[in-house]
Amino acid sequence: QAQLVESGGGLVQPGGSLRLSCAASGRAATNIAMGWFRQAPGKEREFVASITWSGAGTYYLDSVLGRFTISRDTAKKTMYLQMNNLKPEDTAVYYCAIELVSPGWRAGPFSPDYWGQGTQVTVSS
Repeated sequence: QAQLVESGGGLVQPGGSLRLSCAASGRAATNIAMGWFRQAPGKEREFVASITWSGAGTYYLDSVLGRFTISRDTAKKTMYLQMNNLKPEDTAVYYCAIELVSPGWRAGPFSPDYWGQGTQVTVSS
């Protein structure tokens, strides 16, 4: 069993930056996919970014490529999402998530086994 807790959301003006954090607790595992999803009002939840346990592989939704950066600190059991040049269309509740995967999994969209509670990001002037 894993518990995930997000933090770092808030209100920011267009063009601004935020860094989301996701702290994990529970049984340690290395064969996991880690990533972020988001859900805007009236829309379905969508994949945003993922990273391999080693940190060597990352994958992004096209609309955030070049603006968002996913990273992780295995010693702190924490994952991050640095969001720069934020746009109003980035407004959503952001969720961190993990999935138990087979060894050798390459970063990409995935189907989470565990979710965090979500943190609100609002981009508005």
